[in-house]
Parts: sequence; structure tokens; C-alpha cells
Amino acid sequence: MIKPLLISSVVLGVSVTAHAQNFKVEKFDIKGDGGTDYVSVEAATGRVFVSRGTHVMVVEGATGKVLGDIPDTPVVHGIGIATKAGHGFTTNGGDSTVTMFDLKTLAVIKKISVSQGGLDGIMYDEPDDKIILTNHSRPIGTLAAIDPKSGDILGTAELEDNSPEGAAADGKGHIFVNNERKNTMQVIDTKTWKATASWPLAPCEGPTGIAYDKASDRIFSACNNTSVVVDSNSGKIVATIKNGTRVDAVAWDPSKKLLFIPNGGEGNVTVAHQDSPDKYTVVATVTTFPGAKTICVDPTSHNAYLFQPERGPAPAPAPGAEPPAGGRGRGPQGPIVASWFIAIKQ
Repeated sequence: MIKPLLISSVVLGVSVTAHAQNFKVEKFDIKGDGGTDYVSVEAATGRVFVSRGTHVMVVEGATGKVLGDIPDTPVVHGIGIATKAGHGFTTNGGDSTVTMFDLKTLAVIKKISVSQGGLDGIMYDEPDDKIILTNHSRPIGTLAAIDPKSGDILGTAELEDNSPEGAAADGKGHIFVNNERKNTMQVIDTKTWKATASWPLAPCEGPTGIAYDKASDRIFSACNNTSVVVDSNSGKIVATIKNGTRVDAVAWDPSKKLLFIPNGGEGNVTVAHQDSPDKYTVVATVTTFPGAKTICVDPTSHNAYLFQPERGPAPAPAPGAEPPAGGRGRGPQGPIVASWFIAIKQ
């Protein structure tokens, strides 16, 4: 396996209240090709699964050591971990499939075709024992549930937005889904697979990452500039948290009562403490790396993890060549010069 190079280990933090604390940040160059989207951690083993465009790298969270690789995951976005069933799942946007693999051996078991297309987000709904997909289907977004043991598709639901992002379950028969374009959160009934409510999230703009806290019945919705805390029973916004831009995920550590919001635009993470169900205090802003916008937290070790490739200068265009068209305004990208696996340790 590739031996990671530990580049730096430094303590970073911003003290603002009595709850303020410092965090140790370690950066490892784990090498490898491909961009990235989501990262997921398996709490039982401390392994972190890192999406790399066409494959998934498996990394030992505490040390940055590369443990393995899952191939043939075209345009992979996320990884869902069902430890009890012994299976993992990846959402492959390139061929509208979900790769089901063995957690012990990392061997691919099968590929599951998802006819709705637009595969993106994925999470394990532990209370209901289901793998949940949020799909950027057209013309309307969809949610799908997969049996983590068999890989069978158990149900689907239509959403009001074709850009659904994160999903979270409360264990009471509800799944909450962020709709990035409409700035809403929908509530899905897990028995009927129908939407029962749509809650506006203003002042949130572009809700992506989502997490649920069972102890307080609160939902955390990560947004650009201002994230929101929602009462899961009423849909009322009970608190707001100031953060940065290009946010694409959120991580919640229930025992430490800490919320991690990754700001890709600023290259840092906003850390907020839950003082009470309706009060949250920013206790640190932790420097990571520009562009790192997704995150996960290990509830056992309490480490938070991010990943972001670093690219060198883009190649110069050929003489007389036309400027690139489309692609969300992105021109040619330079080669990857480092693949930063980042651990935030308390």
C-alpha cells in the first residue's frame, strides 16, 4: 500500500467562550488520482472511506495509512457504511449504479442499478436499518432506500427539488432531506415513502449537509454563511450559526455536543458547541485546506476527517485555442500534486 507522508501537525483554534478548545490538525499526503466528494467513517474500525472520482480509497483515520481501494466507481459521490450487515455502498453517478462491497475484504459484491439516475448523497439510517440515497434525478429529485443485507431497493419517494443533498433519520419514522435549490427541508414518511411536510429554512441558503441529534430532537442543516438548527417536531428554526462558504456537509459528535461545519471557500472548519437545544456557541475555527468542503466525525475517537486534492498550475492553452465552454465555468485543471487527508483531533 502507499505509505502516507505526514506533512504537518499543529494545534489550531480560536478561543471565544468558556467552552473554547484547541484542536490538533494532522495532514497526510495519501497520494492517488482523482478528485473528491464525500468522506465517510466506520466507527467500529476507525477507517475512513474517501471518494476519488473513479475509485474509493480506504484510509486508517488515526494515522493516514492507506489500507485499500475499491475500484470501478465512476463519478463516485458518497459512501454508506452498514457495519451490522457487513456491507458498504457507493453512489456512482457515472453509470447510475450503487456498488455494494464487503466491509472486511473490500471486495465488490454487486452493482445495483438505480433507474432514477442522478446518484449523489448516501447515508445509513441506523434506526430503520436502511441505506438512503438522495438523487439529483430529472425532472424531480428522488430518495431511495436499499436493504443493507440484500442490496434490494425497498422504496422510493419523489421530492420537490431536483437537487436534494443530505438526509437524516430520527428513528421515529421520518427522514429529513435538504433541498439545496429551494432552500427547504422535506419530511419523508418511511412507511408510505411520501413527503408529509416542507419547511422553509431561511436565512439558510443552499442547504447541503444535515445531521440529527436524538437527545435534543434537533436537526442541523449546513448552509453557506449561516447554518440553521431546526426543531424536528415543528420545523421551526430555533438557532442560527455563522460560518463560511462552499459548505457541502456537516458532522455531529453527540457525546461531545460539537458540530463541525466545513467551509471550502475559506479552507477551515467552524466548530460550534451545543450549550442547550436552542443555543450554540462557536468555539473554534480550525484551518484545514482550501476547497475541503465535506467532513465526517468518528463518534468513538472523536476525530473529524476531511480530504482535498491540491492541484498545480493549469496547462497553458495551445496557441489560437478557443476558451473552454460550459463545465460550471471551470477551465482546465492542473495536475494533482498532493492528496491531503486531514484529521482534526481533540
